Amino acid sequence: MLHHPSSLLDSSRHSSRRRHRPLAFATRLDSFTQDEGYHILAGVSYVRRGDFRINSEHPPLVKLWVGSIVSATGFHLSPFREMHDKGDERDFAEEEIYVHNDPDSVQRRARIAMWILNGFLLAILTLALRRVFGPAPALAVLTVLVIDPAVAAHLPLVLTDLPISLLCATAVVLASRAFWLWFTTDLIATSVTLGLALATKHSAPVFAILLAIAGLLLAWLAPCAHANDTRIRRLAKLSAVLLGSLVILWAFYLFRFTESPTNAEVFNRPLADKIADLHSPVYRFVLTRFASAHLLPRAYIWGFADTIRAGIEGRVETRLFYGRIYYGKVPPYFFPGILAAKLPLGLIALIFLGLFLFATRRLPPLFHLPVLVILGVSTGFLFVLMSGASYGGMRHVLPLALLLYILAGMSIYGAFISSSRTLQVAVGAAVAAAVVSAVPIMRPYEYFNEIIGTRNASRYFNDEGVDAEQRGKELFKYYFEHVRPSGEVPYLYYNVPLKELKARGMEYVGGDLHRDAARMSNPVLTGTIFIGRWALSKKPFWDASSLLDQPPAARFGNLFIYRGTYRLPGLVASDSFWAGILKLYPPNPDPAEAERLFRQSVQLDPAAYFIYIELANLALARGDRDQALAEYENALHYSGAEILARPIREQIQLITSKPLSEVKELRDPFLE
Repeated sequence: MLHHPSSLLDSSRHSSRRRHRPLAFATRLDSFTQDEGYHILAGVSYVRRGDFRINSEHPPLVKLWVGSIVSATGFHLSPFREMHDKGDERDFAEEEIYVHNDPDSVQRRARIAMWILNGFLLAILTLALRRVFGPAPALAVLTVLVIDPAVAAHLPLVLTDLPISLLCATAVVLASRAFWLWFTTDLIATSVTLGLALATKHSAPVFAILLAIAGLLLAWLAPCAHANDTRIRRLAKLSAVLLGSLVILWAFYLFRFTESPTNAEVFNRPLADKIADLHSPVYRFVLTRFASAHLLPRAYIWGFADTIRAGIEGRVETRLFYGRIYYGKVPPYFFPGILAAKLPLGLIALIFLGLFLFATRRLPPLFHLPVLVILGVSTGFLFVLMSGASYGGMRHVLPLALLLYILAGMSIYGAFISSSRTLQVAVGAAVAAAVVSAVPIMRPYEYFNEIIGTRNASRYFNDEGVDAEQRGKELFKYYFEHVRPSGEVPYLYYNVPLKELKARGMEYVGGDLHRDAARMSNPVLTGTIFIGRWALSKKPFWDASSLLDQPPAARFGNLFIYRGTYRLPGLVASDSFWAGILKLYPPNPDPAEAERLFRQSVQLDPAAYFIYIELANLALARGDRDQALAEYENALHYSGAEILARPIREQIQLITSKPLSEVKELRDPFLE
């Protein structure tokens, strides 16, 4: 039975006196992030049915782990139905989590599972550090990790970001010893850890490539210790490490190429179409060949295509970065800038002190090679990040942060063994500053250091590191206490799953298209508005940043609540667009109603270029060449960035040069 929303935050009235509790307890008030329910449902289906069709964009390790525990303790799982694209699949998952099960019970059990998993991986990393550097440096690094708010925030979350960070850091540390001494035990440990990383997230292959490069260099440059220690043998051992990691990856997919026990392809979108969505012909060629040769499981290749499309080629995004708007691509220094704002200043100081001690050779000589490998891999990963998408913010740069924290731990150890009073005072002051800055924060996911400040972060950033929509419990509590008693239907611009709204009984504008038709076409909003940081940030379309100059009626972190009358046509346009999407992509679509809603949206705010793509696709489907061309031209006019304009130009060229029957619809990039 679902808990009533008014009881979800019984303890929140006393949060002010609890704000100095340890970070590990602070996350108890968080709602699911937007991906957690999706991962949990997928994991349960993997465990019970041996079927990997759901949520294939992530490899299965975390989902299998959580799914095993949640499934064993009770979970209703409905039969699969045909699913049309990612949105429909998410709808199926959210129906299972929020309607057919008790989401609060599922969350509690899933968090226990993640505490166990991340705690185990943290212990493995500590043991790896102990093997390479010794017990005292390992303890120093563990101290840094315990202080960091990002680590604390992710410990209970059913996300892949902390597990991949811990596993990749462990693999790098172990490889720094394995590829120097070439002992069988170290090589096996490196292979196993790397294989587990590959089975966790699609960013792991970057680390596999970087470690392969490091292994090649060390195999060739390191002096041979004895007659049997030859470069050829080392290269064979390196190959065995990489092949062993692939065997582990295949094991998580039950050594089966297909995503289901049958040979039929059952993804929400065919693999061929998923690969065709990619802009790069190189990526399309490689993934097609991987699939035809069965080099990797088909679900893994599908997820790779999804990751490349969203994480490397980029989504349709407006990124607010230190108060400046970027559309399409962010500057190369985006992720270093995120680290500068999200890491406690005391820990940043420790990282630079560690670099100084390494550069001046004040660390023990045996530490030099491992630290050099860590720096090399960190630099390589940073270059990859700098060419990718920015939406994940801190969670996507977390693997780099963990590697840098090893340097921070080295500075603590360096002060411990040093006779320099100055160094000891500096390190002690940095540790104290980090503790004072980070530990008192009640909601560690939202933490920003003193450069920006946690409370002001939404004025300067709008990536997921600001807010992961974890304030749902406060939203429901406020609604049931202050809005519902009057019978008011509020506006909602905070990413709460629609199925959760249904399960908890919250009404909102757009929930009933017939009831809300007048309000969804009126650019003036009157009443209560629930709005999150992304909707408030300045954008070239759907802009509502003027609300930031108005005092909210209430605020819970980055959830703002306004009450009054405001002219905000962009927000109403977004309502119409998403209502149209819900009409266009369910199992039984209503294209006519979807088109009406899309046209209503562009009348309110014509700048959202991707809506014209949907209109053009609808015209293309009914064979109206002139209308399709006109809408694609509109999309091109408002696209704004070359990476977004290029596929539209190619589509226009196809329509003007080929029969319509040979032209496929253009994929709406906003749906990624």
